[in-house]
Amino acid sequence: MSLVSTYPTQLEFRGGLHIARWRPLVQWLLAIPHLLIVNVLGSLRQVLTLIAFFAVLFTRRIPRPLFDAIAMTLRYEWRVTSYALFLHEDYPPFDFSPAADDDGADPHTTVTFTYPGEMARWKPLYKWVLAIPHYFVLLVLAIAAVAVVIAGVFAVLFTANYPVRMRDFLVAASRYSVRVQSYVGLLSDEYPPFSIKG
Repeated sequence: MSLVSTYPTQLEFRGGLHIARWRPLVQWLLAIPHLLIVNVLGSLRQVLTLIAFFAVLFTRRIPRPLFDAIAMTLRYEWRVTSYALFLHEDYPPFDFSPAADDDGADPHTTVTFTYPGEMARWKPLYKWVLAIPHYFVLLVLAIAAVAVVIAGVFAVLFTANYPVRMRDFLVAASRYSVRVQSYVGLLSDEYPPFSIKG
């Protein structure tokens, strides 16, 4: 089994390719309440990660309730992002269940995290440095994702279908991002793979 398929952070997407032609024009507007919550949860995640930083330094563990709460913020962000990018039509739930395992509240998206147990005490001090190469990859993926989203808008407007390869690329880029975030954010000690495959 490959490193990628066993990585402790998994992000998946399930959904049909048919999207109503009008959705790219307004779906991001419909997502605004969720996007505001994502912004608040992002700030909360920074505070929780700071607490986790000291917890790992002193105890070599991230407390499970803290781990689950951080996992929830990343899961909620993916649910909202997938909707705002009109990958599917179903409005995401306002679900704030803190858990490492996805509760299945959104039938299209899944994000699961494996609780690490004991962690390396000193890694929180230098993980962000080790992740620098990933930041460059994320920058390239972000630029490509913008181009794909713009192309996706026109594809859906004219065909009412999201091209499968474009959608798969956006899902893969999101998967890569959440793995880097979980590594730097102290949810995993395992270095993320340089791969956008599932």
